[in-house]
Amino acid sequence: MNPTPFTPWESLAGGALIGASAVLLLLVTGRIAGISGIVRRLLPPYGTSAPVEAAVFIGGLFASPFLWTFATGEPVRQTVTDSLSLAIVAGLLVGAGVFAARGCTSGHGVCGLARLSRRSIAATAIFMATAAATVYGVRHILGGWPWA
Repeated sequence: MNPTPFTPWESLAGGALIGASAVLLLLVTGRIAGISGIVRRLLPPYGTSAPVEAAVFIGGLFASPFLWTFATGEPVRQTVTDSLSLAIVAGLLVGAGVFAARGCTSGHGVCGLARLSRRSIAATAIFMATAAATVYGVRHILGGWPWA
């Protein structure tokens, strides 16, 4: 198994861009940058609540890899999995977590922590602990992803 490389400058730049976009969205629309809530505003019956701003924000998320490639000439390298079944199970688990936490990692972890929301602090602690336990278990107990 190849270890994930440590990329401090890229990570810092990405975090700064995420923070800047969250602040900009709050200043312009008065809404927090919780991606699950933004997507929900595009769908019925909530589609009447700021659909243009939501569509522009989601469009920016989709456009960003293309803008990166255009600006740097380098393709975006993101390896998640080649296994469709693993991706489906992971997506369903993330969806269940978003539903249980009443929000996603961006809403709780970026915006909620910045507002010192107790609910967001609890949600972030739970999803970060779950992520750490999952990575540790897969790498050190299972010896890697057996189905990948």
